[in-house]
Amino acid sequence: MQVSTPPRLDGAPPDVGRGMTEIDFDDFYHAHFRVLTVQLCAYTGDLAQAQDLAQEAFCRAYARWSKVVQYDDPVAWVRRVAWNLAASRWRRLRTARAYLRRQREEHVPGPGPDRVMLTAALAKLPENQRRAVVMHHLADMTVAEIARQEGVAEGTVKSWLHRGRTTLATLLRERNEQPEESRD
Repeated sequence: MQVSTPPRLDGAPPDVGRGMTEIDFDDFYHAHFRVLTVQLCAYTGDLAQAQDLAQEAFCRAYARWSKVVQYDDPVAWVRRVAWNLAASRWRRLRTARAYLRRQREEHVPGPGPDRVMLTAALAKLPENQRRAVVMHHLADMTVAEIARQEGVAEGTVKSWLHRGRTTLATLLRERNEQPEESRD
């Protein structure tokens, strides 16, 4: 009495699986290469890469065919190898990109004209006024915090801020009124 093999769910011919011989690898390859390539293409988004991955997975299966052919589902083994290869490629690409970013000099655009003008004007302020203005307006520190840090009364900090802002306003106004050619 001969028992017929039920059809497989993955669409493979009934003779794929246990009991295949080495001669059957060619049939196995032709029966499953296209389906695996389509799956990998959907996974990677690149047909050429999917074909390479499928080809590499089948090459690895061929090298171990006497063992792989004994598995319940050799196609699942080949698919898993192909997915692992895809993940490995992505990890290598990510590592390579990170390495290149670390090696490459980052080009940051220079400061704009307003920033240059403000920096030049701040440099002309007395040191205590400059520190007070920077801490208050750029570091968002309160008058009390600045006074505590500088070891002075809050009224002194308020005075520094008032004088610093007045001087900055004058310097920036003068700078804006100058013709382009005569600016430093």
